[in-house]
Amino acid sequence: MTADGEKVRASGETPREILPTVNPAVEKQQEASKAAFHPAVYVSVWITLSSAVILFNKHLLDYANFRFPVILTTWHLTFATIMTQLLARFTTVLDGRKSVKMTGRVYLRAIVPIGLMFSLSLICGNMTYLYLSVAFIQMLKATTPVAVLLATWGMGMAPVNYKTLANVSIIVIGVVIASFGEIKFVLVGFLFQLGGIVFEATRLVMVQRLLSSAEYKMDPMVSLYYFAPVCAVMNGLVSLFLEVPHLTMDHIYGVGIWVLLANAMVAFLLNVSVVFLIGKTSSLVMTLCGVLKDILLVAASMFIWNTPVSGLQFFGYSLALVGLVYYKLGGDKIREYTGQANRAWAEYGSNNPARRKFIIIGAGALIFFLFVGSMAPSYAPEQVDRVKTMLGGVTAGNA
Repeated sequence: MTADGEKVRASGETPREILPTVNPAVEKQQEASKAAFHPAVYVSVWITLSSAVILFNKHLLDYANFRFPVILTTWHLTFATIMTQLLARFTTVLDGRKSVKMTGRVYLRAIVPIGLMFSLSLICGNMTYLYLSVAFIQMLKATTPVAVLLATWGMGMAPVNYKTLANVSIIVIGVVIASFGEIKFVLVGFLFQLGGIVFEATRLVMVQRLLSSAEYKMDPMVSLYYFAPVCAVMNGLVSLFLEVPHLTMDHIYGVGIWVLLANAMVAFLLNVSVVFLIGKTSSLVMTLCGVLKDILLVAASMFIWNTPVSGLQFFGYSLALVGLVYYKLGGDKIREYTGQANRAWAEYGSNNPARRKFIIIGAGALIFFLFVGSMAPSYAPEQVDRVKTMLGGVTAGNA
């Protein structure tokens, strides 16, 4: 991910079967088309699907005891390969691939290495779900921009800038504090997540280098069309040695074929939603929505699986999120957007004073209840279980 606006990846999460390989020229072309819906619709759909993929995978790999992360990733990529081939043959969604000058030489020298990094990031990301909670995984992912920055310098894509490094240090400090505050810290899971972040950062920088040429303009769907097959093959080969010998039909029937199909479909729809989101929103909206999504995932993990979050961890993650927003937008942009928001809010208040008071009171009440509700698993687990039972029962347990 780059500092001025990256497109989030999610493993069929980490996040994670999403390929943020977007050329700025493609964004401008997409902005030319009129939105069929309000941008908030695209944002809401993306947040919902991205969160659903992460929570769905956590449920399958951990609580449903389908402990085959490489096979699950291979299934996602195989499904994506089939769907993109069908879309390319019967629709115009992937017509953008016709402008890409893809040759056998380019495929072997660019697509395959990038696909290897993508496969390794997905494998590490899904392995992490076996050891760490969704909340802690999301906190660790806040360091991805820092890893991308270091990879950019390491691969010679940009000169070293110590001022920029100082600006992102707050993210690292926040995540370190959150890690010390993690109640159920598992070193193996931490190392898998760290490896996933490194592989993903390397992949993103390699993609940036590939897309720096005007010959290779790919939106997320076109990039998925090229990357999914090679990633499916690579992951499939790994799974043949590590997981397939231990897989039985009882494991598949235990989860349910339709559940696995739904899981792959949600992961694929996430990629589709990103195509629309890129063209309908700005980098500011993308950044803030990404932060909002991470916060919601942490809260969801605490509520659904009773994931304990300490006060030190909460403080560290908050610090990391502040650093992330500052790094992505910069001080000048933050001041500019803040000034615009204040003026718009003041104008709205002068025109609708009663409505503004209602919004303030409602927002305050909502924040209070969300905070109290998210902390409930820590101080009133029996009440949480009672609510879950009343609602019909959601998978409960501790990571």
